Amino acid sequence: MSGAGETRGTLWGIGLGPGDPELVTVKAARIIGSADVVAYHSARHGRSIARSIAEPYLRGDQIEEHLVYPVTTEVSDHPGGYAGAMEDFYREAAERIAAHLEAGRDVALLAEGDPLFYSSYMHMHTRLTERFEAVIVPGVTSVSAASAAVATPLVQGDQVLTILPGTLPPDELERRLSDTDAAVILKLGRSYPAVRKALSASGRLDDAFYVERASTARQRVMAADDVDDASVPYFALAMLVGRQHVEAPTGSVSVVGLGPGDIDWMTPQSRRELAAATDLIGYGPYLDRVGAREGQRRHPSDNSDEPARARLACTLAEQGRTVAVVSSGDPGVFAMATAVLEEAKQWPGVEVRVIPAMTAAQAVASRVGAPLGHDYAVISLSDRLKPWDVIAARLTAAAAADMVLAIYNPASKTRTWQVGAMQELLLEHRDPGTPVVIGRDVSGPDETIKVVRLADLDQRDVDMRCLLIVGSSQTQWYSGGEDSPGRVFTPRHYPQG
Repeated sequence: MSGAGETRGTLWGIGLGPGDPELVTVKAARIIGSADVVAYHSARHGRSIARSIAEPYLRGDQIEEHLVYPVTTEVSDHPGGYAGAMEDFYREAAERIAAHLEAGRDVALLAEGDPLFYSSYMHMHTRLTERFEAVIVPGVTSVSAASAAVATPLVQGDQVLTILPGTLPPDELERRLSDTDAAVILKLGRSYPAVRKALSASGRLDDAFYVERASTARQRVMAADDVDDASVPYFALAMLVGRQHVEAPTGSVSVVGLGPGDIDWMTPQSRRELAAATDLIGYGPYLDRVGAREGQRRHPSDNSDEPARARLACTLAEQGRTVAVVSSGDPGVFAMATAVLEEAKQWPGVEVRVIPAMTAAQAVASRVGAPLGHDYAVISLSDRLKPWDVIAARLTAAAAADMVLAIYNPASKTRTWQVGAMQELLLEHRDPGTPVVIGRDVSGPDETIKVVRLADLDQRDVDMRCLLIVGSSQTQWYSGGEDSPGRVFTPRHYPQG
């Protein structure tokens, strides 16, 4: 290691592991023993957990920098409150360490667990690494120690593990717990009552473990519901392990909406239904959006024979399979829910559930603002299942009522004239300057958004992957820059009289 009078020292962020000195890595032990300066934090009582873990590896003649927090959870009389007191502390602590580094002394800054995992080390790292070299020595986290303490795998296969701070609002904790296979909730202490509430509300309390001071002589492991709220320290966590088998009703069909394309727009409920299914049925490209899971059967088809898909779903469900039929967007909007429910009338023993999702109209609207902010009608231009006369009558009625129109299925390879016919009908009731939003492949790799005047709508710009939103007399369009479609919105108020 370097000494005074030489080049600048190195800052070492040392992960000490969860508490057991024997879980300190070989590298961490070597760096601790050879550093010129060993720095560590503690509360005002002065007892440093980090130093106690590292003590077997200290030389005895090293400089020690004891960094004492001015506050932990209590109220501060600092003019800037708690945040101001901590900001001053971290700035002053960083300067104390910087003085050693400037003098050429290497500093081992100790951190329980891992230095970059919910650690105080990060506050020093961000303040010092612009001026000094820093090296991170990773450590075993409390998550791994807790998993070992209960001797249970956290996750298996494709299961998802979520790490959560217990300081999140209970409603947010509940949402995230409902959307994951397994979870670890850190930073308990005073937040434990809220954590217990979130676990209970998400239906996961009976499956959760409580682990306190993992890997130390004071380690405690118990059911999360058996914990006395008043006895929970900061160094405790709640742990939900992934279920070995996802529970789902057998002999059932769920019609699952995937949303318009982006996986971030898929709901947690849709993801759970897809994970629980034994069989997935749907249009091939839609199934491709669903990750393959071990043991699932996939039944892809083209996008034309919906009754055949519905019949297969009911057949498999009657055999005791758990079937998910996938739909783009929302399954109840010009999609598979109706086809499955029609077929299911002939299968009295088959349960059918419809899992909603974001619609294509909502997705397109979001790209330009809020064109659907007032009353609107949703109409399909496809005349494959209903005659054009019916479509024309509905377009005319909605246009005469001055409603915004969300137009699904505006064109296909074989249907090329309907957009032009619609334009003629609407111009009988709408100003030529009415904005029309053309959304194509929204949230997909080929997304394009364009806004044109109704009079300028060109059917050659519209294909089967498009959705149109036609404004009302009140819809406003503010054009953007050269590469922007601008902003479109329909006010919520409507002129009186």
